[in-house]
Amino acid sequence: MSSAIEAIRGDIAKVQADIIVNAANTSLLGGSGVDGAIHRAAGPALLDACRDLRGCKTGAAKITPGFRLPAKWIIHTVGPVWRGGSDNEPELLRSCYQNCFRLAAKKEVASIAFPSISTGTYRFPIEAAAAIAIDEARKQVSAVPLLKITFVCFSESDLGVYRALLGKD
Repeated sequence: MSSAIEAIRGDIAKVQADIIVNAANTSLLGGSGVDGAIHRAAGPALLDACRDLRGCKTGAAKITPGFRLPAKWIIHTVGPVWRGGSDNEPELLRSCYQNCFRLAAKKEVASIAFPSISTGTYRFPIEAAAAIAIDEARKQVSAVPLLKITFVCFSESDLGVYRALLGKD
C-alpha cells in the first residue's frame, strides 16, 4: 500500500481501517453523532474502557481497543466548539489531528480513518475544518510513506468539500 489520502461517504463505525477516530466529547462516555454511533457499534466494553481514561481535554487524544468494530483501535479526540474563530479553535482542531497521528504512529498502523471533527454539533465551518484536516494529513503521508488516510463524511455536501480540497472532485 502506498501513501494515499481519500474521502468517502459512509459510516465510520463500519470502515475497514487499522484505526478509526472518534469525534468525542470531553467525558469520552458517548454522545450523539459519530460518538454515539461508534459507542453503539463497539459495544459496552468501549464505555468501560473510556471510563478508565477519565476524560480528554479539547485538542487532545486517547486510544482504546476497537472491541466489536472492524478497526483494531479507536482514537478518541475532542474537537473545539466553534465560537467564531477567535477562541483558539483552529489551533485546537489542528492539535486533534496532530495528536491522533502521534498515537497512530506508536501503533505502527497502515491505515487510519477520520470523521469530520467538530463540524456537526460543534459547528466548526466545514471548509475551514476540512482544510486543516487535509493539511495535517498531507504532512503525515509525506513523513510516513505507507500510510493510508481516509476521511469518512456523513453527508454528500461534506464529501464534496473534502474531495474539492483534495483535487478529486
